[in-house]
Amino acid sequence: MRNSHGNATYSAVGRPAGKAFFNEPSCPCLSPFPPPGRHVRRRRRRSPLTFLQDLGKSSNDLLGKDFPFQGFSLEAKTKTPSGVTFKVGGNRPASADQIQGDIEAKWSELKHGLTVTNTWTTANVLRSQVELENTIAKGLKVDLATSLLPEKGTKTALLSATYKQSGFHSRAFLDLFKGPTFTADTVIGRDGFLLGGEASYNVTEGNVTKYAAAVGFNAQDYAVTLHGLNNLKTFSASYYHRVSSDVEAGAKAIYDTKSTYGGVALEVGAKAYLDNAAFVKAKINNSGVIALGYTQSLRPGVKAAFGLALDTQKLNDVSSTGASHKVGLSLTFDS
Repeated sequence: MRNSHGNATYSAVGRPAGKAFFNEPSCPCLSPFPPPGRHVRRRRRRSPLTFLQDLGKSSNDLLGKDFPFQGFSLEAKTKTPSGVTFKVGGNRPASADQIQGDIEAKWSELKHGLTVTNTWTTANVLRSQVELENTIAKGLKVDLATSLLPEKGTKTALLSATYKQSGFHSRAFLDLFKGPTFTADTVIGRDGFLLGGEASYNVTEGNVTKYAAAVGFNAQDYAVTLHGLNNLKTFSASYYHRVSSDVEAGAKAIYDTKSTYGGVALEVGAKAYLDNAAFVKAKINNSGVIALGYTQSLRPGVKAAFGLALDTQKLNDVSSTGASHKVGLSLTFDS
């Protein structure tokens, strides 16, 4: 179609008019649909760079999120006029009688890129995090995360720095009380191809304690990733496909060279939007466990999710160690 000026225009083919999903794909760069009515100029596609742990995130989110079958959880989030955000969360796992929860307060000063977060958990763990972004240098973020368990005197401190530029993302971590251990990872990308690596170095012992590598390819509507983890002893491959505006699909395979069972662990899943406020998800693995998830936006800021897991190999079995099937519910309030 051409407009009054004779220029080509594009519309979101396949998406119903006026439909706006409340949960778009995990990676916005994978959406194959250009904004409706907006002129599109062809140019070289730039790799949607991310950090090493986020390579394959679209597939991981598809197969791992929105399946709340492990128990019951509740989360409430509010924001004051002064910009302070409070979040209270509670979770009761199906395998435990005690409710686990935490309360969090977060304050941000956007002008100077400063964010301070404090958390207190029901296990009496005190966590603090201070972030400084784009202040020292553009694209640089410095972060200090600490935790303290007063009863046992256990404490942790992790100093990190992340640096993002076009075609290059890198992170560095220094665990001050463990080792100390220095960890760094880097991802480079061009024309959709991504290559990353990670290594950890124990400063006291003077040796490399961990290393990993990853390679991937991201297109407009799909992504493929291969990881070599745990000193290249565990390998995983994943893919994510945005089939249409309403359907997503993905799979993940993991092979552990040290596994006593042998073979490859395989999991496949799909997600379908029912309308602009609800979607369903389903997945199955090679152990015969089927998981179903249903998420409904009840109103702006209120979301409910239901999860169910069935072990198809134990449908009629009665186990003394606990139920083979699981069900759960999650409620989220965000003002």
